[in-house]
This record gives sequence, structure tokens and C-alpha cells, in this order.
Amino acid sequence: MSRKINVRRLGIILGDQLDRASILFENLDVKQDCLWMAEVSGESTHVWSHKARTALFLSAMRHFRDELIASQWPIEYRSLNDPKNTNSLATELQAALDKFHPTEVYVVEPGDHRVRQMLLAVCPYLRILTDQHFLSSAEEFATHAKGRKQLRLEYFYRELRRRHNILMDGDLPVGGAWNFDADNRSAFPASGPPPQITPKCFPPNAITREVINEVGTTFATHPGNLTHFDWPVTPHQAELALDDFITHRLPFFGQFQDAMWTDETYLFHSRIAAALNLKLLHPKKVIAAAEQAYREGSAPLAAVEGFIRQILGWREYVRGIYWHFMPSYAEGNALAAHQPLPDFYWTAETPMKCLQQTIRQTLDYGYAHHIQRLMVTGLYALLLGVDPKQVHQWYLAVYVDAVEWVELPNVIGMSQFADGGIMASKPYAATGKYIQRMSNYCKGCKFNPAEAVGDSACPFTTLYWDFLGRNEQKLKKIPRMELQLKNLIRLTTEKRQLIEVRAQQIKENKF
Repeated sequence: MSRKINVRRLGIILGDQLDRASILFENLDVKQDCLWMAEVSGESTHVWSHKARTALFLSAMRHFRDELIASQWPIEYRSLNDPKNTNSLATELQAALDKFHPTEVYVVEPGDHRVRQMLLAVCPYLRILTDQHFLSSAEEFATHAKGRKQLRLEYFYRELRRRHNILMDGDLPVGGAWNFDADNRSAFPASGPPPQITPKCFPPNAITREVINEVGTTFATHPGNLTHFDWPVTPHQAELALDDFITHRLPFFGQFQDAMWTDETYLFHSRIAAALNLKLLHPKKVIAAAEQAYREGSAPLAAVEGFIRQILGWREYVRGIYWHFMPSYAEGNALAAHQPLPDFYWTAETPMKCLQQTIRQTLDYGYAHHIQRLMVTGLYALLLGVDPKQVHQWYLAVYVDAVEWVELPNVIGMSQFADGGIMASKPYAATGKYIQRMSNYCKGCKFNPAEAVGDSACPFTTLYWDFLGRNEQKLKKIPRMELQLKNLIRLTTEKRQLIEVRAQQIKENKF
């Protein structure tokens, strides 16, 4: 039986709350209180987590633990390899409560509804603190949402720009416009991407190497590999990664943020989402650095605004959507999609070059940029009619930056239109020609994006027409789908029948 110790307050630190400036510390005293952290395999097995995702969490947690110990904070820390580890967050917390008998227990609001409910079930008297890491609270989003028939990003984003005086000239947006999409999102020329400087990487130190060895053993059957692991795992490393992006890639980010290219993993993207989501880096610092680059003339306004919109706009918006509609939001399936997720999402073994490239990259690095996620893996799942919950579980499992509050709305709302239009004004449905336009993936692929039927037909194109056909009655209610449905009506009955036959073959993985 463990020795019972009485402490005044117990402060819970979750694996994605590694913030030394957290409001939690304002409510604790180093001489009277104790911190609690736990590594449990259950957090890597409730979805079949990529090895790199688990390694990133554990390495960052251990670095944060050592920083707290160096600051003389009392901390109860359960390591993954501790023989007494029950591998359940709930039972580990209960053991800590039984040991310390705290009069009060504090935690910063969890980013995962499942974890929040679990903590409250174990500790009903838990005091949940508002997360100061964000620029908008769940309550502020609820106020914004009240009385609105539509909850579109654009209006929430403008509201936050004004409130925080970001890229503003008085009451007006810098440059006279709120966004510069017309100047962004170009494809690369036929010659490929402009010359790039390799993103700053962080070779594993002793702590990270130990984690990699443990993860490789404990989660040997999990997807992905750890060969390329070089993510920032401390606040200092996260700031270096930010500086590297601002200096070397932000100037081209807007123009090429949607472009894809064979065997090019990061291109002009930031590689800081994971650090943001683990709270190693504060979004205010990221936004300020980007705005400063514009003010100093080192990055164009279109690139800076496009990047800031991802942080200040989209990131805050999806969190608002998540907490406003959970837990029912996770059950959304507005298009009644029930196909199983194809096995090749876990292996990359598919003749479709775009999916092979994106999934192979995902398994190797735990990373794909937003268009690879939305318009390659996400688009295929949408067109195929995959059960959105399975799609959500895959995205949560395979990306190192995946935490549920940001991943779930992106999949259920943006990618799969499973929320029926709460987030998006129309499904992001497209033929293979979109991928052909935005990448070189189609070069050398056996399938032709211009064809919908026949052995050489691109599965994306076939499934696009099949998607419109099987969802026609539902899509008629969406104004922005009018043109696409007019094109569907122009197809002959014979062509539609051939598409249905070919689509069924694709669903059975008969290429």
C-alpha cells in the first residue's frame, strides 16, 4: 500500500498542456501543492496511434517534467515503463487522489471531450480553468454563434482581427481587404517548386532516443515509423522552428500553400502545428512574428494574411465549433456514408499515385499538409462514402499534430461534410482534375483524371460522379452545388450506369 500524503491542491497537467505560463500555475503554490502527469498506453490505443505521434507526446512531456523538477516543483509522474502503470488515465488519477488526498484538484480545460468527461467521472469536484492559450474562449464563440443561421469562418475571423488589432490599419484591414485568396494558392510550374531551404530539424537527444526505443517496443505493431523523427519537443526548439519558417518559407507560403509535389514533404509549410497543439508555442507569438515580417517588408501581405488566417481564424474557429456542438458533433453522418475505410490507408499500397504519395509520407513522417489531407485522403474518403467516424479515427491516429478539438471538426465538418453544412457551405467534392492541376502526382499514374469510365478512368473522377448521383436529392438543397448537379443531369443514362458499375468495382478495391 502506498504511503498517504496530504497536499493542499493537486494540479493535473495533460500531455497537450505543456505550457510553463499556464494559468494552472497561478492557482498553485510550489511549497504546498503537487503536480501530476501520467503516460498511459490507453491514450495511444483508443485510436491506433502512429508511433511518431506517441513519441512526440512522450518526449515533450518528459522534457517538460524535467523543467518542472529543475524549478523545484513537486511532481508525481507516472512513466510508460513503470511496472505499476495501469495504462489508464482514469485509474492513474484515482491512485494519485488516494495517495495525496488533495482538498482541491485543478486542471486547465482539456482539449478532448472524452478526457474531460473521464476526469470529471473520477473527480467530480475538479476545478476546470479557462485555457489562456487561445485568443477566444468557448464562451466567446457561443456568444458569436447566438442567433446566427450560419457559422462561417470569415465573420468570426474578422471579429478576432478587430478584437486583437491584428493586421489592421485603424478600423480597416491592412491592404483594404480581409483576405487575399486571389493572390494565393497557385500550383507549381512544370519545373517544380522554387529552391527551398530544408526546414530546421531537431535530432533526438538522450530523452527522445529513450522514448523512441520504448515506443518502438511497446507499440511495435502500430502504424508508421520513427526513422525520420526530428520534431521540436521543447519551447526553445519550437521557437527556433517558428523563426526558421518566418525567415525561409513564409514569403512563399501564400502563393504555394495548396500546391503538392512528388517526394516533397514540407515545401513552404510551417511544421509548427504540433508545437502549438502541445502548448510549446503560443499562437500570439506566432501571429506577431508573421505580422512583423509583413511590417518589415520581408514577406508579402498575401502570404502573411493567409498564414495568420490559419492560426487566428481557422484554429480558433474549429475549436469553437468543437465545444459548441460536442458530443453530438462526433456522431454526424449527414450523407449517410457507411463504407469501410480502405485498408491501404494504413499501408499506402494502392495504384493511385496521389494517395500512395500522401499516405506513404504520412506513415513515414506523421505529416501531410492541409491540401493533402483535405483534397487527397479526405476527398477520396468523401467520394467513396466512408463512414466519417472511421475517417476521423484515422486522422486522429496518424498525424503528430492531431488532437481531437482541431482534428474532429476538420474531418467531420470540412472534409466529410458529415455535419450537414455547419462548417462548410458545400462538400469539397472534385474530380481527379483538381489533383492534376495542383500537383504532378498524375504524371506517370496509370489512371487518367479526364476519364470517368473504363479501366484507365481515375477513381477520383468516377467516384465524383457517383457521389453526386447517390447524394443528388440531398445536394439539391445546397445552393452552391447547383452547377455541379446541372453537369450531372447532362450525363446520359448509359454513362451514369457505367459510372455506377465502375464505382462499385472501386469500392470493392478492384482496380
